[in-house]
Amino acid sequence: MSIQAVLLPVFVQIALTFGLLYWQGYVRVGHTRRGEVKLRDIALRQANWPEQATKLGNAFLNQLELPILFYALVAFALLTRKADLLFVVLAWIFVLSRLLHAYIHVTSNRVSRRFYAFTVGSLTLLVMWAMFAFRVLTGD
Repeated sequence: MSIQAVLLPVFVQIALTFGLLYWQGYVRVGHTRRGEVKLRDIALRQANWPEQATKLGNAFLNQLELPILFYALVAFALLTRKADLLFVVLAWIFVLSRLLHAYIHVTSNRVSRRFYAFTVGSLTLLVMWAMFAFRVLTGD
């Protein structure tokens, strides 16, 4: 697989993370300018953000949790030359699940739907790691 094909899902995942970060920042700045949240509360990490800002913040933080394992796996797969077409397809399934998870998080925030998106992504990532470990350990 080409390096570009392997890294494209990573770039999309990173774009999602930065998109949520800056959207969250824009919304939070608006709340502070309108006086809805006080700067001293932010400094003390006791800010009581309105619902949309909270959803954005949580969606952003979620992009820093499970995706860390994705980033590490892609780096290892590139270094060991174990990224093939199946790996890239699974990477896209993982990233699409993260996009869906973030979309649900910042819109309806229905936990049951978020759970399904999260489960698809986490199981996909688990399969990717198992496949990678098998290939490395067996020399495949």
